[in-house]
Amino acid sequence: MPKKIVKVGINGYGVIGKRVADAIKLQDDMELVGVADIAYDYRVKVAALKGYNIYASIPEKRREMEAAGLDVKGTLEDLMKEVDIIVDCTPKGVGAKNRLIYERHGKKAIFQGGEKHEVAGVSFVAQCNYNQAIGKQFVRVVSCNTTGLCRTLNAIKNEFGIKRARAVLVRRGCDPWESSRQGPLNTVVPEVKIPSHQGPDAQTVIPDLNIVTMACNVPVTLSHMHFVMVEPKEVPSRDEVIKVFRKTPRVKLFRASDGFDGLQAIIEYHRDILRPRADVWEVPIWEESITVSDGEIFWIMQVHNEAIVIPENIDAIRAMMEIELDGLKSIEKTDRSLGLIG
Repeated sequence: MPKKIVKVGINGYGVIGKRVADAIKLQDDMELVGVADIAYDYRVKVAALKGYNIYASIPEKRREMEAAGLDVKGTLEDLMKEVDIIVDCTPKGVGAKNRLIYERHGKKAIFQGGEKHEVAGVSFVAQCNYNQAIGKQFVRVVSCNTTGLCRTLNAIKNEFGIKRARAVLVRRGCDPWESSRQGPLNTVVPEVKIPSHQGPDAQTVIPDLNIVTMACNVPVTLSHMHFVMVEPKEVPSRDEVIKVFRKTPRVKLFRASDGFDGLQAIIEYHRDILRPRADVWEVPIWEESITVSDGEIFWIMQVHNEAIVIPENIDAIRAMMEIELDGLKSIEKTDRSLGLIG
């Protein structure tokens, strides 16, 4: 029996879309049919250089895209006819509007964390709730911060239980590519509502998680940093916590004593090992920060906003299209294709 190859389209070729496209090209059970956008600058021209078929997300933009020298194969409507599933990577709020298009074509769609949970009804982190996405028409891959929280807290919850979790999120001011538009900031901007939105968002993935988050934006573009505090139901030793994190997929321990003294060092390391775009798909945790004291567990971790959700998008495709029913097998396959495991 021939292997099922899922035909995938991407709507929105920005920070997430371009990375999802490259990841799809590495999978032997997926085919990238094309990418749709409304832009015609260097970003979309790079997609054309890579040989990706280009489509106009909005028909009125097709002429401008062609005038800029792009070979536009058609519109989003044309792309929809060719795919089994679409990965919507458009800006916040646009995906919810696009859902009507996907529904009209009877196609499955993945949305990103900028959309509300209700747009899909299933919010997804592969290690936490892969089974909930199996066969679904719509799934939302949660935001970068929520993904990092869910991966690590779910690992602790499964081993020791969680009475309550608290996290302070120090968020990058903007993505590097848009620094000329939104930054650099010359201030620190608190999210004054408590809990910040990431805590309730984590509960859409892990409903019984008792969590409160606080957040602020700071004048950096490299990535986010989280300070996490957990009161477990069973208090482990520090070595037991380290052991749990070491065996958790997509979580990696780094030592400050090895020179990883800040966000920049971990990004630079991934440049040095020739990661595409220096992407950090894992959640780096500073090993020295892992502490067990007075019945609580503490750690400090990094969340690479540009990259962490890319593996989740690949796993969501497999679950929704039912080409892999075992979440751990999908995670291993995705990670192996990306080079996370040898």
